Amino acid sequence: MTADAHESHALVDVAVLDDDRDFLQYIEDFLRDEGIYAARVFERAEELMESVEAQRPDIVLLDMKMGRTRGDEVLERLLALYPDLCVIIVTGYPSLEDMRATFKKNVFDYLAKPFTLGQLRQVLANAVERYGLGRALQDRLREKLGQRIRVLRAERDWSLKDLAAASRLSVSQISSIERGANLPSMESLLAIARAFGLKPSQILASIDF
Repeated sequence: MTADAHESHALVDVAVLDDDRDFLQYIEDFLRDEGIYAARVFERAEELMESVEAQRPDIVLLDMKMGRTRGDEVLERLLALYPDLCVIIVTGYPSLEDMRATFKKNVFDYLAKPFTLGQLRQVLANAVERYGLGRALQDRLREKLGQRIRVLRAERDWSLKDLAAASRLSVSQISSIERGANLPSMESLLAIARAFGLKPSQILASIDF
């Protein structure tokens, strides 16, 4: 990846929890060598939780078998904190029962040790594509804000024309905002928020950006 690409795109923040120090070093080196990931690695669950509570990661690689620490309990805590967080389960003791149980908890994927770097690279690439990670922050903000405005409109069973009339903006303006093609100006965001009976801060707070 070129320097210009790094400047225009955010690194994908990956947090890794595993009690095997050698494995952590292996994964950390791989992620950094890939050039599109920022790595945070942890041997203890509490260290991971303190870090993710301070700053939400894009992806978590979570070992399910760590001595006294139960991976399923850590998973529950992570998803309680961030219900839509991308979690990839890593374990050396996979079973169909384990896989069924963890997928019911809304994990993204499952990697069984030993896995190849090619397998890890593909799973991460799938996650990046599914969650729209690594794009410029302004691109992600445009998309999330557009999606939220579209949901608010759908909840009221409004057409684009209805929102345009309520906000006194043009249909084309609102359409481009909902598609994520353009960010609304402060004046446009204020007009849209007023049309929904909300404050702009309420809309922004609801998009988890």
